[in-house]
Amino acid sequence: MYNYLDFEKPVQDLELKILELKKLAENGEAVDVADEITRLEKRSRDALRDLYKALTPWQKVQVARHSDRPHCVDYIKGLFSDFTPLAGDRNFGEDQAIVGGFARFRGEPVAIIGQEKGSDTTSRLRHNFGSVRPEGYRKAVRLMELADRFKIPLLTLVDTAGAYPGVGAEERGQAEAIARSTSACLALKVPSISVVIGEGGSGGAIAIATANRVYMLEHAIYSVISPEGAASILWRDTTRSKDAATNMKITAQDLLELKIIDAIIPEPMGGAQRAPEKVIAATGDLIAKTMKEFAGANTDFREQRREKYLAMGRSL
Repeated sequence: MYNYLDFEKPVQDLELKILELKKLAENGEAVDVADEITRLEKRSRDALRDLYKALTPWQKVQVARHSDRPHCVDYIKGLFSDFTPLAGDRNFGEDQAIVGGFARFRGEPVAIIGQEKGSDTTSRLRHNFGSVRPEGYRKAVRLMELADRFKIPLLTLVDTAGAYPGVGAEERGQAEAIARSTSACLALKVPSISVVIGEGGSGGAIAIATANRVYMLEHAIYSVISPEGAASILWRDTTRSKDAATNMKITAQDLLELKIIDAIIPEPMGGAQRAPEKVIAATGDLIAKTMKEFAGANTDFREQRREKYLAMGRSL
C-alpha cells in the first residue's frame, strides 16, 4: 500500500476508488466499469501532475522524507556491481548509518559512501535513521583516504536529517569527526561526485557532500538546519516550520539558482517514491556523464574543489 502524504489526499481518494472498482470487476460484482476506471485514472494523473507542479517548500520537505523513496542501498543495488562493503573506523566501532565500500560503476572502479535511513522498523533502528555518529564519519574518512591512495573516484549519496546529537556522540567528538570528514573531502586528489537523494541536513550532510560536483534530486532538500530546528530557534515555535522552510531556500531549485549545487536530477511525476527505477537510472546517467567529463579533463580536482567553495563564500 502506497503511503500518501497529507497534501496528496485528492489523489488518494481517486486512487482508492480506482482500486475498489478494479476489485469489484475482478470478483464479478459489477457491470463493465472499464470506462469509469479510465476516466478516474486520467483524473488521478492530472491531479498528481497539478500537485507536483506547484509544491511549496514545506511540501518538498515532506516528499524528501517520504518513507517509500529509494534509499542509499537501493542506488547501490541498482547502479553498481561487485560492491564490497567496508566496516568500522579502526578506532571505536561500526556505524551502519554510513554504508561504504568499493564497487564498479559501468565497468569502472569507484568508492561509494552513503547515508542509509532504513526502510522498515528493524532496518531504521539498525541504521539509526541515517543519523551518523562520530565513528561513521571516521569510517568515511578511512574510505576517502583509501580511494585517494588507489586513485579511485568517489561517489557519495546524501540522505540524513543531520548528525546524531546524542550524549555519547558528543563525548566521542562528533563536531571534530564532522570537521575531519569535511576536510578529507576537500583534500581528495581524485574527483568526487555527491548526490542529495533525500534530505541533506546540516553538517551531517556536508561532511560527505563537499564534492567537485553536487547534484540534487528534484524534490530533495539541502539545508543548514531542519525547518523544525530553525523555527524552534528563531521563533521558539515549531509550528512555524513551514515559514522556516520557505525562508531558508532549501529546495533544489533555490540552491541551483544560488549556485550551491550544479544540477537537478528530474523525478518521475509524483516523486521518486512512485517510480524508483526511473530516478535511479537517471541518477546513474548523470553520474556516468560527469565521470566521462572528469576522465577527459586535465584538472587539479583538489584545486577545482577549493575554488568552487571559495566562490560560494565570495558570492554569498
